[in-house]
Amino acid sequence: MRISGINLPENKRLEVALTYLYGIGRTTALKILDGASISPDKRVKDLSPAESNKLRELVEKYKIESDLRRVVTGDIKRLKDIKAYRGLRHIRQLPVRGQRTKTNSRTNRPYRGRKTMTSGRRKMEKK
Repeated sequence: MRISGINLPENKRLEVALTYLYGIGRTTALKILDGASISPDKRVKDLSPAESNKLRELVEKYKIESDLRRVVTGDIKRLKDIKAYRGLRHIRQLPVRGQRTKTNSRTNRPYRGRKTMTSGRRKMEKK
């Protein structure tokens, strides 16, 4: 089954398969399946054409995939343009949501010369 240009995995339960779409998590997937009155335990390959059409209609009501990516990118660009604090954090490639940066921000920080964590003490060189 294909929704918004994404192939859903055939052997997964519908509840999990819908989360392959960007912007749909577990809760939203359950809400969509409840609205379509389809069991979350059903597999993608077991869907009838009528059920898949109903599912597709309900999913298209949400902002997903490229539309959502465009909105998120626009929001970040707006924050950068107005020089908001969060925008400046995005520009400097630092954590945006208040996390500490002394340690633990290895993923969202540009290379600063240190790759691994070491103790603060320097070892004495042997002569």
